[in-house]
Amino acid sequence: MAEDNNVVFVGKKGLMSYVLAVITQFNQGAKVVHIKARGRAISKAVDVAEVIKNKYFPDAKYGKIEISTEEVKTEDGQTRRFSAIDIELVRG
Repeated sequence: MAEDNNVVFVGKKGLMSYVLAVITQFNQGAKVVHIKARGRAISKAVDVAEVIKNKYFPDAKYGKIEISTEEVKTEDGQTRRFSAIDIELVRG
């Protein structure tokens, strides 16, 4: 499993916020960064990975890409299921 400091969780912010977070991780010496997202943010996570690979770090390669379904309890006690993705980017 990934270390918490090498994980970027993609959500509602703008695309470049997450791109900058990944760039920061790589510039601080991380060799592996995980980009994680759930639900509607999955497409944004894929965009982040592609921008990093194509524009900023052409030497980065995809490692494991895992897809899953996560169950989350809502405030009213119900359980909802969300698709999730974990994209591993490896540099170097």
